[in-house]
Amino acid sequence: MLKGITENAVQSLIASENPSDIQFDIVVIESNKKQEEYAYPCTRTLFPRKKFGFHKYFNLGISKTDSQYICLANNDLVFHKSWASEMLRAFDADPSLVSASPACSIHHPAHGVDLYSGIHEGFEVRKEVAGWCLFFKREMLDITGKLDEGFTFWYSDNDYINTIQKHGLKHALVSSSIVDHLESQTLKSKDEKEQFKLTHNDRFYYEYKWGKRSLFSYLNIKRKLFFR
Repeated sequence: MLKGITENAVQSLIASENPSDIQFDIVVIESNKKQEEYAYPCTRTLFPRKKFGFHKYFNLGISKTDSQYICLANNDLVFHKSWASEMLRAFDADPSLVSASPACSIHHPAHGVDLYSGIHEGFEVRKEVAGWCLFFKREMLDITGKLDEGFTFWYSDNDYINTIQKHGLKHALVSSSIVDHLESQTLKSKDEKEQFKLTHNDRFYYEYKWGKRSLFSYLNIKRKLFFR
């Protein structure tokens, strides 16, 4: 099922832009170690030996590319026509913009953000920050450094945007760039115990990293999670 979701995302991405105008360098990081190695069409598909980690795999994908712009995308997405063109138009119009997210036609209108309503600057997760699709200038990493590989799954977007804020950089939602999110398809495929591990440790690490929890408290909870 998840393989089919990834295939659909790749197909919608390829169909979203005229290749004579925009060329995508698509890297798929496949985490299913049991799946026979399979190259998703029009991609470079990697089967890393290292254990899954959201930021760990994203850093790997980033290291395999050299384009000016980077898009970090979940596999449960549907890319609409001209989404990337609209994104680039926003960056061209505002040279100080270094990071952005597209709008989701399912999520954002239901949360008070209309499609085609302009550029919305801000740092709120699931509003201006759509963690399922982050688009930024590669040069941003010269300031922020690589993504923190301490985050395995959840709170990755919170850490990403906190880091951008920390360095005084600008992020915005581009409401004319549409990429739909099918909401946690990978997480829903896991059993309850695995879901707990993928989400709760990241929450406590996030609280520790950003000063909301002491190191002792974090290590104590991590030990309990390990033996759960």
